[in-house]
Amino acid sequence: MAKDLIKKRSEDYSGWYNDIVKHAGLAENSPVRGCMVIKPYGFAIWENMKAQLDKMFKETGHVNAYFPLLIPKSFLSKEAEHVEGFATECAVVTHHRLKNDPNGGGMIVDPDAKLEEELIIRPTSETIIWSTYRNWIQSYRDLPLLINQWANVMRWEMRTRAFLRTAEFLWQEGHTAHASKKEAMDESKMILDIYAKFAEEWMAMPVIKGIKTANERFAGADETFTIEALMQDGKALQSGTSHFLGQNFAKAFDVKFMNSNNKEEYVWATSWGVSTRLMGGLIMTHSDDDGLVLPPQLAPLQVVIVPIPKVNGVITEAVDKIVAGLKAKGISVQYDIDKKKSHAFKFNEYEIKGVPVRIGIGKRDLENNQVEIARRDTMEVYSQSLDNIVEHIEKLLEDIQTNLLNRAKDFRKERITSVDTFEEFKDVLENKGGFISAHWDGTTETELKIKDLTKATIRCIALDNEKEEGKCILTGRSSKQRVLFAKAY
Repeated sequence: MAKDLIKKRSEDYSGWYNDIVKHAGLAENSPVRGCMVIKPYGFAIWENMKAQLDKMFKETGHVNAYFPLLIPKSFLSKEAEHVEGFATECAVVTHHRLKNDPNGGGMIVDPDAKLEEELIIRPTSETIIWSTYRNWIQSYRDLPLLINQWANVMRWEMRTRAFLRTAEFLWQEGHTAHASKKEAMDESKMILDIYAKFAEEWMAMPVIKGIKTANERFAGADETFTIEALMQDGKALQSGTSHFLGQNFAKAFDVKFMNSNNKEEYVWATSWGVSTRLMGGLIMTHSDDDGLVLPPQLAPLQVVIVPIPKVNGVITEAVDKIVAGLKAKGISVQYDIDKKKSHAFKFNEYEIKGVPVRIGIGKRDLENNQVEIARRDTMEVYSQSLDNIVEHIEKLLEDIQTNLLNRAKDFRKERITSVDTFEEFKDVLENKGGFISAHWDGTTETELKIKDLTKATIRCIALDNEKEEGKCILTGRSSKQRVLFAKAY
């Protein structure tokens, strides 16, 4: 049973998360420290995420391309703030050949094969892409350039956790070029809206859209927009970012264009991305002590049908009709006829994997023209007539998707707390968690001091925040509006 495999959230949240990743068959550690193997079931969820996001990008005019994994070290030196932001996380390739150890020690690096210039395994691709854009952009007629790539990146992490923070992870990174500041800023905001729409409508994960402070801003950006989600342990998860890069990378790589007035100027830029970190967000937003809970929109398997107690011809005939009807509606369904496992074992397995709807069907059920239905989000089990069963399942999946979003919204609403003093701030942070809405004097010095004292960071300045005069919780200086603090992953 799940209780024998999965630790309780209330007792060991980190252990609970790791147990779900393991027993739901999502990922496992690899022989390479800090890297993970994404297993087929976990990768199927990521593929569903990827497919929907890719569709949303293409609907707004973006196209996919691919750029090299290896970046010349000199490229990273061209944008000083950018390289400083990633310098401590870079993995460096220094040689291009191995050889047999003449002393019998196996393979060794050939000292004569040292590269003239070291290559960096991409931590992000702004530099290699803007070096390329210099060859692609000459005139305003070449703009806007709206390109995305699906790729892997490497950021050398010392403390790792599957999906949330790994040395290598999968993501998409968009890099766009524009003829004006307004166009680039509009692009940054549009992508943020896409991310928020995907998180809420597909992941059933409510997010807050906001702007990062200067201290939390992406290295090399003029402005960073973010979506912030709240996990069940009261910590925030930065779930996607969209950056207005100004003309910083265009100037670093000398990317100019001739405008419609026949004058030369630098291009305006954006970059934006979400990663397999979303998988961690999905797990921690919805799952429970019985295992993974998946929103139907992203579940690789939306409905599983289990015969009770075993397969026979009459049951199979009835199931075939249900399967055909569900597939005709675009619903993914599996009829589990594996005779090596009992139906009780299967029930437990599919609960742990978070399959949204389970149908149990036996001879007596058929005699009564009904099936047993279990919905994973509420663990409710009930009997349902076979009449209009397909329509019932279709509506049930919609209801589960809505329920998961509303449940997550209610959880977040209960854990957004406004405070006016530093004592209140520390009390809420220690005893309640979640987002804390508080006044801040706008200085990086105060921001870092609060982080040093409490480990809480400013997650964002929410875009829907109204202006409100107040006093900073730490310094007492004047403040124009509240910001959202939280401990975060």
